[in-house]
Amino acid sequence: METEDAGQRPRLTARGRATRTRILETADQLTYQQGVAWTTVEDVTTASGTSKSQFYQHFADKDALIHEVIALRAQRVLHQQAKRLERVDSVRGLERWRDSVLRRMARGHSPYGCELGSLVNELAGKDQFAREALAEHFSTWQGLLSAGIDRMRDNGTLRAEADPNGLATCLMAALQGGYLLSQLAQGTEPMRLALDMALARVRSFSS
Repeated sequence: METEDAGQRPRLTARGRATRTRILETADQLTYQQGVAWTTVEDVTTASGTSKSQFYQHFADKDALIHEVIALRAQRVLHQQAKRLERVDSVRGLERWRDSVLRRMARGHSPYGCELGSLVNELAGKDQFAREALAEHFSTWQGLLSAGIDRMRDNGTLRAEADPNGLATCLMAALQGGYLLSQLAQGTEPMRLALDMALARVRSFSS
């Protein structure tokens, strides 16, 4: 049974938490593979081995589920990106980040494009809450790149006139465009070319 504290979400039992997690992770996988619009509540309950009554115990509706998928996916993506970017303080560090992106794609980790970018394509023009949440997550991601470029200015790798935010935007644009074109090409070459061009822009400010 669930108990409820005043003003708080109902407290879940271990079994309830496991059910909720299973529904959420299944929805995350299905929406990445086949898109938000093509994923129904019935798809999620069938694939997760749960009932609709269980679904509605944990989520008000499909929109509420998708909002939680955004948070789950962003947590995973940003954690992975932070591990690669938090200590970047050189062009070589950015090159290693590029190489990690390419390796993940080559291993089949991104066959349906960027995990967050795919949600932007589907939701930004339809769901204001989703758009704002995704904008915040992308700002955090871009901030990791910007902070690395700022460190490169501070240590003299890049000249003072290098704009961390502008260069981070170039890198993010190349990354997202690379995901899209690589998805179409079913190969990593478009991503490599896109990131190499953005990295060349960063190098143009070398001291």
